[in-house]
Amino acid sequence: MCDWSELDRDLLVLVVKRINLIEDYLSFGTVCKSWHSLATKDNFNSDLPRVPWLMLAEEEDDDTCRKFFSLENGMILKKSIPGARGKRCVESLGWLVTVRIGQNEISLLHPFSGVEIQLPDQILYPLDNNKYNGPVTFSPAISIHKAVLSANPSHTSDYILMIIEGDFSFLSLWRPGDLSWTRLPAYNGRISDVVYFNGKFYAVDHSGCIKVWDVAGSKLGENHTVAQLNSCLDDLYYILESLGSLFVVVQQFVGLWYDRDEIPPSLILGGDDEEGTISNTYRTKTFLVCKIDLDACKATPTKDLGDRALFLGPNASISVQASQFPGIKPNHIYFTDNCLSAYLRFEGGCGLDMGVFNLVDESIQPHYDGVSLSRVCPPIWVTPNPC
Repeated sequence: MCDWSELDRDLLVLVVKRINLIEDYLSFGTVCKSWHSLATKDNFNSDLPRVPWLMLAEEEDDDTCRKFFSLENGMILKKSIPGARGKRCVESLGWLVTVRIGQNEISLLHPFSGVEIQLPDQILYPLDNNKYNGPVTFSPAISIHKAVLSANPSHTSDYILMIIEGDFSFLSLWRPGDLSWTRLPAYNGRISDVVYFNGKFYAVDHSGCIKVWDVAGSKLGENHTVAQLNSCLDDLYYILESLGSLFVVVQQFVGLWYDRDEIPPSLILGGDDEEGTISNTYRTKTFLVCKIDLDACKATPTKDLGDRALFLGPNASISVQASQFPGIKPNHIYFTDNCLSAYLRFEGGCGLDMGVFNLVDESIQPHYDGVSLSRVCPPIWVTPNPC
């Protein structure tokens, strides 16, 4: 019988450098110690485009591990990630920003390599109008809604981490070496999503207003309006880059709206659906997509994404070329449950509002047949990269 550990090292290097799928790469490192020593980032092509995996909610009987579901082949990979145990997670470029509900500790965690970067704790943020001077979040609550990296920390130390945080959904940024978060000035907060595009951060708020922040200049936080979409507080807005252009996606729901008389607006669940009955939960009804013309400062509705597929949720919103990945449908939107305000309102947690939306016929099909619920961190998209 062949002793796999005694295979020629140079030959093994040639083999591992030809591996493109991360699941094969991770399996390669588990064969034996000699193979594991070669499973390094220098021997893996991390620059290839990858389709996100679905990171499922943690399970009570094994809360130090997470399961990842691959849309390409239907495989489920189990990975020990003790740093994510019991924490709210949001994702960008394959990294997780983790925070425990009701606590101040925040970290940047790579789920596959185990590298963890400690971030500054949450601090008090007085507002300019002095109407709100308190902690970022009222406990119990979810203090970080989204996170976006300007570059991958695995490849460079010159990057910016931008987060949407607090009950009022403000933008705050951190650079390596900073001792605290820097909150960017905004007229009313309520940021829904943010993307790093052409050296600047673009954000869309809950009123459909698109703004751009240039964080490289001397006037940190200076911003101006790019475009304005129709406003509806009950919708969720996403912003992302696809094929060199900016897009805004609007997610509309059934059985969900907000009380505008409260500050911040409070979530109300249950309402009339198409059948006229009362719903005690919520679900996605449809998505609207607009292409943003930065020169003309206008948004144009579209139902044609070409060969692109979008991945939306608590992750950094991204698009991928569908034809590069088996099983991924072009002109579709893959979404996970992103109604953060509802997570703590259901005893069993959330995670049911997931699916694949067809932009042509507006149908919704499941992308994961199982049930994975959590009051802290329901399933989210994570771009797999071992380095």
